[in-house]
Amino acid sequence: MDKFYYDNRIARMFAFACITWGVVGMLLGVIAAFQLAFPALNFSEYFPHLAFGRLRPVHTNAVIFAFVGNGIFTAVYYAIPRLLKTPMWSKALGRIHFWGWQTIIVLAAVTLLSGFTTGKEYAELEWPIDILITLIWVIFGINMFGTILTRRERHLYVAIWFFIASWVTVAMLHIVNSLEIPVTLFKSYSMYAGVQDALVQWWYGHNAVAFFLTTPYLGLMYYFLPKAAERPVYSYRLSIVHFWSLIFLYIWAGPHHLLYTALPEWAQSLGTVFSIMLILPSWGGMLNGLFTLRGAWDKVRADPVLKFFVVAVTCYGMSTFEGPMLSLKNVNAISHYSDWTIAHVHIGALGWNGFLTFGMMYWLIPKLFKTQLYSRPLAATHFWIGTLGIILYAIPMYWSAFRTYFMLSSFTPEGQLQYQFMDVVQTVIPFYILRAIGGTIYLCGVFVMIYNLVKTAQSGEFVAEEEAQAAPLAKNYVAPAGSIWHSFIERKPILLLVLSLIVVGLGGIIELIPTFLIKQNVPTIASVKPYTPLELQGRDIYVREGCYNCHSQMIRPFRYEVTRYGEYSKAGEFVYDHPFQWGSKRTGPDLARIGGKYGDSWHFNHMLDPTSMAPGSIMPSYPSLFENSIDKVTTRSKIHAMRQLGVPYPDGYEAIADQDLDKQAKSITDKLKTENKIEIASDKEIIALIAYLQRLGKDIKAEAPKLSNQ
Repeated sequence: MDKFYYDNRIARMFAFACITWGVVGMLLGVIAAFQLAFPALNFSEYFPHLAFGRLRPVHTNAVIFAFVGNGIFTAVYYAIPRLLKTPMWSKALGRIHFWGWQTIIVLAAVTLLSGFTTGKEYAELEWPIDILITLIWVIFGINMFGTILTRRERHLYVAIWFFIASWVTVAMLHIVNSLEIPVTLFKSYSMYAGVQDALVQWWYGHNAVAFFLTTPYLGLMYYFLPKAAERPVYSYRLSIVHFWSLIFLYIWAGPHHLLYTALPEWAQSLGTVFSIMLILPSWGGMLNGLFTLRGAWDKVRADPVLKFFVVAVTCYGMSTFEGPMLSLKNVNAISHYSDWTIAHVHIGALGWNGFLTFGMMYWLIPKLFKTQLYSRPLAATHFWIGTLGIILYAIPMYWSAFRTYFMLSSFTPEGQLQYQFMDVVQTVIPFYILRAIGGTIYLCGVFVMIYNLVKTAQSGEFVAEEEAQAAPLAKNYVAPAGSIWHSFIERKPILLLVLSLIVVGLGGIIELIPTFLIKQNVPTIASVKPYTPLELQGRDIYVREGCYNCHSQMIRPFRYEVTRYGEYSKAGEFVYDHPFQWGSKRTGPDLARIGGKYGDSWHFNHMLDPTSMAPGSIMPSYPSLFENSIDKVTTRSKIHAMRQLGVPYPDGYEAIADQDLDKQAKSITDKLKTENKIEIASDKEIIALIAYLQRLGKDIKAEAPKLSNQ
């Protein structure tokens, strides 16, 4: 027997980071929720960096990559050595991984709050941080596979299958979606535009949920739930079916985020079909988890750890049933751009990821400190507080979604829209308040957990290195009689890695390649022209301030949307949009046809004080736009980058782009002065933003302003 030691220090570091960033991410979520209900809390006059548009992506990134990410790494660094009966391959790589990941989190918070963003959901971080993420992810993979290849256990347990598939798929998703052209140190443009960018983004976005928030947490479930229950997993064969069918089907489902949009119909249908099929493997995994507890319900009632696990797995089942249902076109017509999606996401985040993490921490911390949990009643209290928080969060969002849909789609007997958008906004504010209260309650439960775990750690003594022993891996191994075919794959980790990559890569190839290579999938429109330099600068300001978090630029072919916003959107309208701006939530109205609908002075006053133009608006004001000057130093590099991406600016246009910018800006300021007696310098950011907003939708109505030739 070989004697060795498990190093618990890295697992402890990730566990503490998980809890710390969890509090930060959830607190930011609570603040953002209250900002929607009470716009004055944006404090945009004093703290423009903390306005909702910038705070929201910090919240999502903190919860996904800081809270859940550190939870994944906690599980990996604790479970893999014990499953393989060997220490992690490299302590040094483990520390580099830990500090590298925390550095990424800090850089993400600082840059996003500073307005450095790509504007792509769950992938907002700019190109230098994307490179750092890639390096740290590779370091993590080397350490994980080094451990697997030096193992003392022949067969890889099911949890490790999910960790391997998650690692390789996240690497693939991150690299493909992050291809971009750098403009400055913290500014880049996506390699893809319009429809193609939307497809790549939601191929990434949906599968970031799948392979960062789901599959690694299934690995966590398969390890910690049986450990806490002291029972084997219900079905080994079901786990095989669950694993392979889930990773194969999940990768195809991204287009269901783009139903009724300008995405080609065949891609939308493909996403729907595979989304519906996802119910089977997802529920297979849920049942495998719940049936592991068969005959142990008395223990579940007494053990708060198992209570957290049961609700977590149940929320996983609820979310993975609801997701396919939301992929049905008749359901998606109601849910998309509404608070239904918010409720759906948070059932998964708060219930599945949150409760599974809490259960893991309650089980793990006593083990690391060789003691008993300080207070089981406090843990049970946390369970009920958290459950109440989830319910109070989700139900108002469902209610808000249906109320919003029925109001927005209502017509009078005379055929006129019955409600204005602002009427709808005012009716859902009470639901936003309830949602914020629910999130606050949930966060209070986390503080209860922290107190309990701190007292637990103080009552014990941390075991930095845990002694263990196991027999070396047999060189002349013969599989036992009756072994099923899958046992061969379990003995070959590299084969498992390659097969996982093939399985997940197939769907992406079939969905993405035709959209890029077949011209008919994205037909062009002759009247659609590139943005002028001023409009391009304005668009970047729009992205910087996170306007896409609340406004879509995609009119679906529904009667009430066409009547309210204008002609439905076409694929060819977005060929110069790097990145696309279709949005995923409408807290404010769609802007695809906003150009020319209001005068320049309307936009000027609306950005200065939204309620002056739209009484009852919950949009924050943006006084900084009237003080900051347009960064014209970047104009040349932005035009050059766009040309590299295929945008047909005239040869040598970079040299005179600022002349066109100044000319268009002066025309706007002159108009504001003569028609509305508003005086402002022509180099202020508000002028660029007005130019961009006034451009939207005009290309299909009339020719855009022509660019100067050299």
